[in-house]
Amino acid sequence: MAHIITRRRMLKGISGAGALTAVNALQILGLSNALAQTAPASDYKALVCVFLFGGNDANNLIVPNDTATYGLYSTARGGATGIAIPQTELISITPKSGAAVYGFHPQLAPLKSVWDVGKLAVMCNIGTLVEPLSKADYSNVKKAKPEQLFSHADQQNQWQASISADFSRTGWGGRMADVTGKLNGAAVFPMVTSIAGSSLFTAGVTPRVVAIPSTGSFGLNGFNNAAPSQARLNALKALSNLDSSNDFVREADDVLAQGLGASDLLNPIITSTNTTITPLFINAKTSIGNQLQQVAKLIEARATIGLKRQIFFVSIGGFDTHTNELNTHNNLYGQVAPALKAFYDATVQMGVANQVTTFTMTDFGRTLKQASGGGSDHGWGNHQLMMGGAVKGGDFYGKFPNQTLGGPDDLSTNGRFIPTTSVDQYGATLAKWFGVAASDLATVFPNIGRFSNADLGFLA
Repeated sequence: MAHIITRRRMLKGISGAGALTAVNALQILGLSNALAQTAPASDYKALVCVFLFGGNDANNLIVPNDTATYGLYSTARGGATGIAIPQTELISITPKSGAAVYGFHPQLAPLKSVWDVGKLAVMCNIGTLVEPLSKADYSNVKKAKPEQLFSHADQQNQWQASISADFSRTGWGGRMADVTGKLNGAAVFPMVTSIAGSSLFTAGVTPRVVAIPSTGSFGLNGFNNAAPSQARLNALKALSNLDSSNDFVREADDVLAQGLGASDLLNPIITSTNTTITPLFINAKTSIGNQLQQVAKLIEARATIGLKRQIFFVSIGGFDTHTNELNTHNNLYGQVAPALKAFYDATVQMGVANQVTTFTMTDFGRTLKQASGGGSDHGWGNHQLMMGGAVKGGDFYGKFPNQTLGGPDDLSTNGRFIPTTSVDQYGATLAKWFGVAASDLATVFPNIGRFSNADLGFLA
């Protein structure tokens, strides 16, 4: 039976040492020779995806700050007794490309300095789309629309897959790794790392993913430095190197060996407490802060790991704010902003700020009109943040929606905004900067040809 099961299918059911999936091991074992045929990139670049699970209400992340438009916003959000941020509390910003003034949520104060130096930007009213869509188009049955538009699970998957009209088993982060693996030359370590467990975003056709914890060690448990313990560990390693005529046993041994190798390499890196970037995270001792600190440690050790391209996935949940939104946002943004600032400062200190781009994603936007219970309902278009030395920051990209309830950008009468920029365009802009060739763009983003612009211009 073992000889009937294909190598690829068999490995899907195996995992190794809490580190690499079986398909990862196949990637390392089967493709390393092919990758060795291609020279690696001469520079280093990393993308860091920060996913805000639950559907972040970016209507309170970025607020129009001129008198007239703030009035529309405040009225829709219930004014002083609703979920509107008081105008006096907003952190005032003026995008370079326009005269209108806006305000950051007060808990984003740590990021104001990054905005001021032009390394933080906002992508306005972005969302899942199959093709460009206007309000009039939405009622046209001939126009394709995203499946299960206001479902958390479906929209999380569509943001991570950049495929909104069909189910996908791969994400655009994983597919980027598929087409850019050659940029890492003969390196055998996976390009993609998640510090937030398994995610669709990181899954590729030929996956190369390693998942590490945000705190603690990374490796086998039950072993220590005592002689008997080391003898058992050495015996385990010896067993994994034994040849076998059984395909299943041989592949399991390969996975174990790769997992042990990964833990030997990574454990000293992620458990270190005296790296140069550790002090920068002193005010970000939260889950998202710990995740981004692990990312910073891995970037700091990039020469040891031997990669020229890396993709990271981190996340924080709790953004499904149907009730108690003001307090919830104060808590969540109070975690996210210090963590992002600490991470940006770490990239500056390491001298790689221009080579690391961090960006946010989330399920969907939320209604501008407040819901009962001091919250907001599921929406569609949303605003995202892009941060890094290569970001043309201090500016807005895309089109900020008209705040009139029932207006030209509102799908309903609740301020459920129709996106004017697609996830595909957002991802394609990041992918182009990362090194995805124009000829591979449609492989990573199958629907990109339906949109007029595959480069939104927010990266140098």
